[in-house]
Amino acid sequence: MTDPTAASPETERVPSNPAHRLARLPVFYGWIIVAAAFVTMAIGINARTAFSLLFPPILAEFGWHRGVTAGVFSFGFLVSALLSPAAGRLMDARGPRPVVETGVILLALGLLLATIARERWQIYMTLGVLVGSGANCLGYTVQSLFLPNWFSRRRGLAMGIAFSGVGVGSIILLPALELEIQRHGWRTACWSLGLGVIVLLAPLNLILKKRPEDIGLRPDGSKEIDGIGPRVETVQVVDFGWVAIEWTLIRAARTRRFWWIALGYFCAMFVWYAVQVHQTKYLIEVGFTAMDAAWALGLVSLVAIPGQIALGHVSDRIGREPVWAIGCAGFAICCLALIALRDAPTLPALFVVVIAQGTFGYSLTSVMGPITAEIFEGRHFGSIFGTLMLAGIAGGAVGPWLTGFMHDLTGSYGPAFWIAFGLCVVSASAIWVAAPRKVRLVAGQTQS
Repeated sequence: MTDPTAASPETERVPSNPAHRLARLPVFYGWIIVAAAFVTMAIGINARTAFSLLFPPILAEFGWHRGVTAGVFSFGFLVSALLSPAAGRLMDARGPRPVVETGVILLALGLLLATIARERWQIYMTLGVLVGSGANCLGYTVQSLFLPNWFSRRRGLAMGIAFSGVGVGSIILLPALELEIQRHGWRTACWSLGLGVIVLLAPLNLILKKRPEDIGLRPDGSKEIDGIGPRVETVQVVDFGWVAIEWTLIRAARTRRFWWIALGYFCAMFVWYAVQVHQTKYLIEVGFTAMDAAWALGLVSLVAIPGQIALGHVSDRIGREPVWAIGCAGFAICCLALIALRDAPTLPALFVVVIAQGTFGYSLTSVMGPITAEIFEGRHFGSIFGTLMLAGIAGGAVGPWLTGFMHDLTGSYGPAFWIAFGLCVVSASAIWVAAPRKVRLVAGQTQS
């Protein structure tokens, strides 16, 4: 007689992995991945952004030149740039979990060890190398390596929602961190932030999977039945010859599109981080209080939330290039407004800086991954995108250093902000020439 309590063969075949149990909600699993990215970005990216708040007290404590102090951020960004292709290769081989968890460890170590740093090289290694590398393993680059795999028709929207976590985190984390700095000093603030990274992010990212196919799904939450699932890729393809190529890193690097994307990313990240790192110090110098400057930095990411979500969704309807151009225009307006603040430090002008930079400029993140995915989609996408982000992160490293150097040389941020304005135009033009629209259409441009 059969024991009714015995497990059936079907029951025995159900894996015990938490990720597979979550996969019983197939429509939602991709959005669970997005939610994990949302929280990770909220904490991980803002832990790196916090250097803008740490910059003034570190400058006051050590008495270094401004270019040298800003070089902490730049050096860390440069080292993380060199590691970016390796992160892409590891992603291709092992998936997102080992990459992201490594980032949690590096970021936490950097923040915790900074509390005992006394020499210049120690600050460079902790707040520079460890924090920069850790944040890179948690941030825009790595999330863009696997999130696009989970969505096709809603790719831009999903990326926009995930990256909008930076805004939510910034309005909570950055003002709180500034208050901690003012009450207990920058070292205590680093200690508290490091502990938060470990407690909140280490367990959260254990659910990550690289592709929906890993758990029997298709993009956008469709179930796979006997290896067959609904596909939308065919109706989106414009250049079938290009798509038929199995794009490896070497093949991609031999194309003009690869180098146009690299140029676009370099220029955009140069401007992004040149403004971000120096913004707090600049606002204090032109007449705003330290708390006003901290709130402005947080509000930039807060107003980015509707911008990233809305413009990410819009990019699914009208294409990636127009949204990239809108983002570049946002940073260009931000640079002009910062220049104007020098002679007229008014709240309306500061609001222009915040809205242009956050609502429009930060929307670049929602299309950065899709731009490359729609041109070089395939098994080696991680290596290709990771290498392209080498150019982007290099721009993010050069921007703060060169801006600080030019201030030391000229006594003004004006020339550096004008250079940043010009690079916004170059970046928008480069992505338009790369033309992902000529390889794959976005969902809103198809007839299906």
